[in-house]
Amino acid sequence: MKKALVRIVVVLVILVAVALVVAVLSLDSIVKKGVETLGPEMTKSDVRLDAVHISALSGRGALKGLFVGNPAGFKTPSAIKVGRVSVSLKPKSVLGDKIVVRSIQVANPEITFEGSLRGNNLSRILENVQAYAGTEKQAAQQGPKAAGRKLEVDELTITGGKINLSMTLLGGKSATVPLPDIHLENLGTGPEGITPGDLAQQVVQTVLARTTDAVAKGLTGLGKNLTGTVENAGKGAAGTVGNVLKGVGDLFKK
Repeated sequence: MKKALVRIVVVLVILVAVALVVAVLSLDSIVKKGVETLGPEMTKSDVRLDAVHISALSGRGALKGLFVGNPAGFKTPSAIKVGRVSVSLKPKSVLGDKIVVRSIQVANPEITFEGSLRGNNLSRILENVQAYAGTEKQAAQQGPKAAGRKLEVDELTITGGKINLSMTLLGGKSATVPLPDIHLENLGTGPEGITPGDLAQQVVQTVLARTTDAVAKGLTGLGKNLTGTVENAGKGAAGTVGNVLKGVGDLFKK
């Protein structure tokens, strides 16, 4: 009887060990599926990854070819494109209730800021993410299982980015301005962690704030050039430029 019990225990231990190994070795597919499943739900746009490679032993790796499209109603093909995102996480944490990410390094992202009198694409994405985060909070009231797994991100940096401008108020002409570097830390470091929606909300809010600031500064310089160009064309032309710049300022509020 004791031998049979020992065998059962040994078999169970082996099965659990195999399950753990399979889970850890499946990190790539887990991360890719998570991004491509939650991303569209949060942003209401196309989100996809070309590839994910994360070491099951060290937890270090990279996400390659991240693409975030625009919500319905916008013409430009993408809102965010990133060639490579370096990550470092605790491999064993993927088996728990809170996934611990030591660092996320986003290098050279390409952001498209599409604006019109109806608003801009990044603000729309933020609104969608905020709505998703709200549903997470409602689910949390039903219990931990309904709320889903939490995250902890110790450090997140975004460097070397550029912003492509697509402004209908400027006749559809495009321009490019640099994105200021972004450094966030200690996201969800408490015992309860942070939900994916809340994490995305904090990141998108910061990106939007830095983007609008950079765009506003870029357009200020453009406005001075435009005003100087039309000074000799009469008050009507100068007034038109002023109206255009006022409209540009208004779109940041939407």
